[in-house]
Amino acid sequence: MYYDVLKKTDPDRELFLAVPEEIFADLFEEPIGKLLLENQRFSLIVFNPFAEVIQKWIP
Repeated sequence: MYYDVLKKTDPDRELFLAVPEEIFADLFEEPIGKLLLENQRFSLIVFNPFAEVIQKWIP
């Protein structure tokens, strides 16, 4: 929903979602999460909150 609103109000802005690596493993490696990534409505940043580093960048 946020993607659709953003595209209407500010179409040049790109949406990013940052999630801890644990959430990535629990959600985005499952079929439903892979479907979300296939739709390319947002770029995904996977980070390690303890080491404070980015693990993955998925455009």
